[in-house]
Amino acid sequence: MINYNELLNHDVTNLKPSGIRRFFDIASEMDEVISLSIGEPDFQTPWHVREAGIDVLEKGRTWYSPNRGFMELRQEIQHWFERKYKLSYAPESDILVTVGGSEAIDLALRAILNPGDEVLIPVPSFVCYIPLTEVAKGVPIPVETHAKNNFRLTAEDIRAHITDKTKLIILPFPNNPTGAVMRREHLEEIAEVIKEHNLLVLSDEIYSELTYGDTPHVSIANIEGMKERTILINGFSKTYAMTGWRLGIALGPKEIIAQMTKLHQYGIMSAPTIAQNAAIEALRNGDKDIVYMRDQYDIRRRFLVDSFNQLGLTCFNPEGAFYVFPNITSTGLDSETFCEKLLYAKHVAVVPGNAFGDCGEGFVRVAYANSLANIKEAVKRIGEFLEELKAGTIK
Repeated sequence: MINYNELLNHDVTNLKPSGIRRFFDIASEMDEVISLSIGEPDFQTPWHVREAGIDVLEKGRTWYSPNRGFMELRQEIQHWFERKYKLSYAPESDILVTVGGSEAIDLALRAILNPGDEVLIPVPSFVCYIPLTEVAKGVPIPVETHAKNNFRLTAEDIRAHITDKTKLIILPFPNNPTGAVMRREHLEEIAEVIKEHNLLVLSDEIYSELTYGDTPHVSIANIEGMKERTILINGFSKTYAMTGWRLGIALGPKEIIAQMTKLHQYGIMSAPTIAQNAAIEALRNGDKDIVYMRDQYDIRRRFLVDSFNQLGLTCFNPEGAFYVFPNITSTGLDSETFCEKLLYAKHVAVVPGNAFGDCGEGFVRVAYANSLANIKEAVKRIGEFLEELKAGTIK
């Protein structure tokens, strides 16, 4: 009998499965579940974007693209970032189109890290950063953020974790799961530390267009002296409700993008042709779609924050992404137990905060990428759940 544990890659077999998917998978097998568990926009990809994909199919334009992506798409990406964020990247050398933002993160880590290099990773944060760092032979160093600082990363946080082995810091803002954002003044503070210690930055800005209020998103690449240190990750999944099209963007210094392109070339070859052509249309004519979806998310955001605070689950007011991160310690339950009991008792799926790092214990992540009607019903059920917990009728 074959002992596969002896034959498989130990770095991979030691990875923990995603804590997000566990509750989603359970919920998918239950009836009448309201899932507020995964970051899947409930909006359809805008029709004019879908039409662009259909047109490519009808014309039979289904061949490979260049490794870096179609030049026409890279030029539109260049124009979009110049228009939105006043950032200039050369389409022939500084831009790589990937299969989702996750591939771009993986490529960047593997292109940069040597064995033993340390990576500072703010937590709570998305589940992929630590495992992908480990697979790339780097050493993940979690840096805790806290509700008292609105889950922002501070210069002091970074200084306390830097060693002579630190090479890279990941900036996952707007943040999944907390919804925290970093404004210009916060980025300027940490940029000084980054430059002082000659670090690189992987800035995951996939939620950049889902920033609420009157102050728009600012990239750390906008800060003086930081563009040449920053690999900026973005994509189409959240901004244009294009999750299934699997299309991401990496922008950065040509020397780093060239190494990422080699890995992409051998592992993937090129991003999907149909998705790339749809993305061209999204970038050219999708501004109104962004505004509409962001406005709808904002309504849901404000409703959920108010509702959780009224229910006694203290909730930080997120300024980005489409998640709220209420504190559930008042229930006396740990995060996983809370989520399990809520799912089985009331058929509402949320994600335990410790899926995003140990310091997420005591919180749960609630995605508002669902209809307002479903969110209102979920809040009603959560309120009933809390009352029944208090009464001792839920065991």
